[in-house]
Amino acid sequence: MVTRTRGKGVTVADSELVVDVTGPVATVTIHNPARRNAMTPAMWRQLPALLDDLEADATVRALVLTGAGDAFCAGADLGDLDELVEAGDASIAVAAEERLAAFAKPTIAAIRGACVGGGCQLAVACDLRIAATDARFGVPPARLGLVYPAPTTRRLARLVGPAAAKHLLFTAELIDADRALRIGLVDEVLPVDGLAGRVAELTAAIAARSQLSIAAAKEIIDDRADDDRVAWWWGQVRDSGEAREGVAAFHDRRPPRFGWTPPIQH
Repeated sequence: MVTRTRGKGVTVADSELVVDVTGPVATVTIHNPARRNAMTPAMWRQLPALLDDLEADATVRALVLTGAGDAFCAGADLGDLDELVEAGDASIAVAAEERLAAFAKPTIAAIRGACVGGGCQLAVACDLRIAATDARFGVPPARLGLVYPAPTTRRLARLVGPAAAKHLLFTAELIDADRALRIGLVDEVLPVDGLAGRVAELTAAIAARSQLSIAAAKEIIDDRADDDRVAWWWGQVRDSGEAREGVAAFHDRRPPRFGWTPPIQH
């Protein structure tokens, strides 16, 4: 089940994804507090469609993924082991992770408490990870006799490097936020009471920048833009007037009024 709301005061089910859109920022909250926000099969299946809707929403300029209460996500509901093993890299969790990684707008994981297994999988698929000091990270397949999905393993290794990825995967140990920061698993660590404010500050800055510049940068960094696509992006710069507005605002010492929005995909 997915609950979408603008504002607070909404009663939600025991386990679901809760979407709140406030101004240009969409917040997706993993809500399964009885199990420290573990992702159920229904939640994994719902996430790609939810992301499709938010990507198509022109008012949304950034997405925050977080967990209810004092945990981000303690992992995945393993469900039927035979089904899980049979699915392999074609699992619903990998499909959700890949859709999150391909989301066209900036994504930030705001992490408190447990960020383990499937939770770490989702956090690594985001563009940025901002953690509170109480965050704990772990990748447990070696405790369970499972193979971490290949796309997930490669994404983790690109983020933290081969040695750190091997340490996490070989030992299945939990690491604290400070170590996660040292190895590059997270970008910033804040006191618990400072996490929400910092995430709000970041998303406000992102929303005020040129969405053309951000979208192009994300595609290029993620190696999803070939030469033709890069040329298309430069065409957008020429046709949109974004650069002219940005330079004029700089000279006038005023905030720029960027207006580019992604063309509608048919």
